[in-house]
Amino acid sequence: MSFFKKKSLGQNFLTNEKILDLIVKTGNINHKNEIIEVGPGNGALTKKIIKKKPKNYIAIEKDDRLVNILNEKYGNEVKIIHEDMLKFSYENYLKENLLIFGNLPYNISTQILAKWIKIKNLDRYCKKLVLMFQKEVADRIIAEANTKNYGRLSILSNWKMKICKLIDIDPDSFSPPPKVKSSLLVFTPKRSFYKIKDPKNLEHVTNIFFSNRRKMIKKPLKFLFDNFEEVSKELSIDLELRPQNLDNLTYYKICELYEATLN
Repeated sequence: MSFFKKKSLGQNFLTNEKILDLIVKTGNINHKNEIIEVGPGNGALTKKIIKKKPKNYIAIEKDDRLVNILNEKYGNEVKIIHEDMLKFSYENYLKENLLIFGNLPYNISTQILAKWIKIKNLDRYCKKLVLMFQKEVADRIIAEANTKNYGRLSILSNWKMKICKLIDIDPDSFSPPPKVKSSLLVFTPKRSFYKIKDPKNLEHVTNIFFSNRRKMIKKPLKFLFDNFEEVSKELSIDLELRPQNLDNLTYYKICELYEATLN
């Protein structure tokens, strides 16, 4: 069966067998695993995961044409859910030994990642997430302080996740080929991470800092705190630094102090 991709859904289907096998191997799937696959497309990865005989398997697909194809192929072995992955209530499907797989549409990849990071107690259930991103986005996710790609996304992502890049992938591994390279990342939820009351506050703080990353950090600190000079001294922050010069931990501490002002 042939079909055209929907541009609005950012569909580029992974066809490289070696990469598909690598994804499955990385998941280390066994009969105890609960599986969530987002954006299964035409089921190339689905087919390989089924062979590992996981305990339960659900796949979330927005495209009604693909839902029909997936149901015809794998409906007896996988629960196909016809829904937008951004609107799906993942909290209702949190079970122990959960693995999440996804070839994420480029246009919503950062939104869906942020949604997973914000889930409470994700570390209690999810073993790992094996996810495909546009390389440019992946570089921002794994970026460290004092580099050009470092910013809001890397600070939020590394808050609750240990992240490893497995491989960069050329466009010819997909059908149709995208115009850019992709990267395969593995996220392992941290059992221990800096306690922030509401991740929305971390997003707010980093937005204030990185809305103009070339400015010295005195300005965003002054915006967030009336006693910004005391805050800078408490955290040993040089007010002449730029936002990209502060490491992840410093931003988590700034967020903690900011949340204290909200009480």
